[in-house]
Amino acid sequence: MKQGMPPIVSRWSDEAAAACVAECREHGEALGLRVYTSRLLGQDPALVLHGGGNTSVKTLARDVLGRDVEVLCVKGSGSDLASVGPRGLPAVRLAQLRELRQLESLSDRQMVDAVRGALLDSAAPNPSVEALLHAFLPHAFVDHTHADAILVLTDQPDPGLHVRRALGDDVLVLPWIMPGFPLAKAVAAAYEAKPGCRGIVLAKHGLFTFGADARESYERTIELVEQARRYVEREIGGCPAMLCGEPPPLDAAARQRILAEVLPVLRGACAPTVERAFGADFDRVVTVARTGDRLAAFGAHGSAGALCQSNPVTPDHVIRTKGPYLYLGAAELRDPDRIRREVLGYGVRYRRYYEDHCRARSPQHMHAPSPVVAVLAGVGLVALHRDRKAAGIAADIAERTLWVKAAAHALGSYTPLADAELAEMEYWPLELAKLGKQASPPLLGQVALVTGAAGAIGRGIAEALLEQGACVLLTDVDGERLARVAAGFAGHGSRLHAVVADLRDEAAVQELFAQCCATFGGLDCLVPNAGIARTGALELLDAATFREVLDVNTTGTMLVLKHAAPIFRKQATGGSVVVQASKNVFAPGKGFGAYSASKAAALQLMRIAALELADLGVRVNAVNADAVFGDDEVPSQLWQEVGPERMAARGLDAVQLRDYYRQRSLLKVPVTARHVGEAVAWFAARRTPTTGAVLPVDGGLPEAFPR
Repeated sequence: MKQGMPPIVSRWSDEAAAACVAECREHGEALGLRVYTSRLLGQDPALVLHGGGNTSVKTLARDVLGRDVEVLCVKGSGSDLASVGPRGLPAVRLAQLRELRQLESLSDRQMVDAVRGALLDSAAPNPSVEALLHAFLPHAFVDHTHADAILVLTDQPDPGLHVRRALGDDVLVLPWIMPGFPLAKAVAAAYEAKPGCRGIVLAKHGLFTFGADARESYERTIELVEQARRYVEREIGGCPAMLCGEPPPLDAAARQRILAEVLPVLRGACAPTVERAFGADFDRVVTVARTGDRLAAFGAHGSAGALCQSNPVTPDHVIRTKGPYLYLGAAELRDPDRIRREVLGYGVRYRRYYEDHCRARSPQHMHAPSPVVAVLAGVGLVALHRDRKAAGIAADIAERTLWVKAAAHALGSYTPLADAELAEMEYWPLELAKLGKQASPPLLGQVALVTGAAGAIGRGIAEALLEQGACVLLTDVDGERLARVAAGFAGHGSRLHAVVADLRDEAAVQELFAQCCATFGGLDCLVPNAGIARTGALELLDAATFREVLDVNTTGTMLVLKHAAPIFRKQATGGSVVVQASKNVFAPGKGFGAYSASKAAALQLMRIAALELADLGVRVNAVNADAVFGDDEVPSQLWQEVGPERMAARGLDAVQLRDYYRQRSLLKVPVTARHVGEAVAWFAARRTPTTGAVLPVDGGLPEAFPR
């Protein structure tokens, strides 16, 4: 933990540069090299994070009349340097942009209209809000980053003091200026006053470098940031003291235990009540936790609370993380009521900030006054957002932020941008446009836990929940099958987590729910779906087999209900339970005594849970499915068990057996696992005040109508 920030080194490769030029061959060598070095910058989190920074190249492009015109290819708003391609660097007629410099003033709307009107392709994304800055500089290549080491130097009472000491007098320092037309004119004037400068540092914002070619501009960024890093390490002695375990943080096991206990409380406190078309509900959030040693050490330090309450290291981060973070000390972590009070207090402070600095800019729309990032004493940090990807972005930014704040604190006195200037960025429409329009699927912000997830029905339930926006923890006793099912959902990324667990073991169930809370923050939808079947007439059924079925299908259901209830109570945001029962509850078959009895008992547990959890706002219902065979990739385990006996008894092959069950229903349709999943997702969406109900998903079997 004593080692400081890793060295910043050039990753330029002639071979990789040539490959990128070949990839972009339709757009020319200059743009291909611009794409290459943009990706190099964007893939280093010490330089930029998640859409931050911007780059440009001045080159020639063919217009509609077939003429070669000089253009500025500049990063489009919302693009990410780490993965940018040619389309993410839209071409703008350079002469039209440079003409704007003669104006004394230019409103944001006028600037956007002028820049967009100069696009060669009207369907291209909006160029960066700093397009004019790139245009006003004379260099072919211009790079802008928010490098950590540079921010350590400038987030000080005198932003220029350490920059001059670290980088020398040939690097210019400008005070904070709002991005857009004013900043573009100021940077151009500063460069023209000292055209031999190596770069321009913007106080509490970042670094601009430039060059005649892509490599020169890129490696000048690397050179200056590495100089800044070495200076910081030399001045503070390597790693900032508050990241080095003094006082020591909690051990790794204790950190995970506290996450499991605290996150449901925190998550519930950060979920405001909202009115939807179908009634009152909650805007739930999911969490991403980071508990590495340095982050845990930061949280344990005496200065952590004050630094968390300060504004971000660069205002570009405010739309992702808000300004201050919530800090929960050791006393708060032991007391759920104190956690809730701290969240309320954060909201009071945010509303005051909004009234003082933001209302004039956005009179009709205040951002949610709840924290996006929380730092837990001795544990680390937690990001909270309705969207899991956005929570991960906030966590990435917060992780780098804590290093910068700690290093700046050690170097002098961490001094970020003031509230008034920060508010201008937080509510600036051109900055918010980077977030784009976000879809809100029905289950966004919800966390679901599905048992028996390695089977056909389990997979169908997971598929429906994931597609409707939920985070899903899958569990099954069969690790090999569970891994195959989880692999099929790899496209859902961090919204999926799989855990092998035996539901007959209460300790394993308890650990399962602890992992769900530590991973996603809590639980909103529980789906007890695990089940096994054993066939045999009652006179031939042995007690051990009967107990085996009962242990999985009934006791397993009881145990997950038992351990879900305290989480629902901590969150205080309601929830749903959807028990996977069976048509055999109402219409049992011969030789199915153990299965039918166990599922009937599980249904009765559903009814009891509906009574007991109603005060918590939890709706408990059941789905009765029948004849779900699955497919070749994930077949039904139940039908693998009972199918051969059913085929033999009826003299049918596998295809004929499926058709037999389809034809015996009223609707004469096959029942799929996805049908069951859609029923579960409907209950999870809580669109009707329904609890204690049974929903058949069986094609229509009169003998199995619930009664």
